Amino acid sequence: MYQASAGSSQQSMYVCNCNGIREGEARQAIAAGACRPADIFRACDSRPQCAKCVCDMRCLIEESREALRFAAE
Repeated sequence: MYQASAGSSQQSMYVCNCNGIREGEARQAIAAGACRPADIFRACDSRPQCAKCVCDMRCLIEESREALRFAAE
């Protein structure tokens, strides 16, 4: 499973090396409503290349959903 980084290093960690998408950018896309990796690519104005990042993106999306579930309790 994807391990979130802490603090300021969060923005600098790459989620997608092919497109240069950083974790912070992916999280911003998710916060803006992205619910699939394709939505993250679209929000970052890019397309999947090798797709090795898709699993990590799915983990970030699920992590966000879990956080919202806990917040709703």
